[in-house]
Amino acid sequence: MIKNFLFQFFFFLGIICISILFLPTLLMPTEIVLFGGKLMGYWSEICLKLFLSTKVVVKGKENIITHEKFFIAASHQSMFETFYLQTIFNSPIFILKKELLQIPIFGWYLKKIGSISIKRNKVTKDNLGIIDKIKKLVQNSDRPIIIFPQATRVLPNERISFKKGVGRIYNELGIKCQPVAINSGNVWPKKGSLKTNKLITISILEPVNPGMKPDDFTSTIERKIYSELDLIC
Repeated sequence: MIKNFLFQFFFFLGIICISILFLPTLLMPTEIVLFGGKLMGYWSEICLKLFLSTKVVVKGKENIITHEKFFIAASHQSMFETFYLQTIFNSPIFILKKELLQIPIFGWYLKKIGSISIKRNKVTKDNLGIIDKIKKLVQNSDRPIIIFPQATRVLPNERISFKKGVGRIYNELGIKCQPVAINSGNVWPKKGSLKTNKLITISILEPVNPGMKPDDFTSTIERKIYSELDLIC
């Protein structure tokens, strides 16, 4: 209980301090704001190690796609990956629920770094144009898009079906996908207490080439990511 409190206190204190420190960067080039995001990622790792005796291990670094455009499809079990993946990849552009943009200060940063917002489970004008927004960003930026195909945080043993939207994005973009499996829920679950003396493994899987049918692609990365989670959980 004490370790949980210390982790939560110092983690969020650090995030708040970084957010306040980087407020002036909202008027500066995006690259400076992105550096603040990386600091938040490293801070999460430091707090996990200091207060929860948790080590972060990255597998499959040799699979990281370089020198060409790609997008990331990652499993989602906790807040951890939204911070830490920024330290592994080139400051990914997040596709996230619109409510996050309404958070004071934090939402300003999300807008500044070009995050794409959607209203979940709703048909809106913005949602209908989401693919066009993504395609434009991919064309004009070297930063990869990142999507969580489960669309929400899940428990470590949950195996919900991936949303079909990831297949549509894959089909429309016509670029490689970098699947990533993360077992962060074993330490930092969406419900209940945090766990200590565990290992968070980020497994970067072999890329999936373009050219598959959308449904086949979705089922392929779902199988790949869940198979890897079965191994690292």
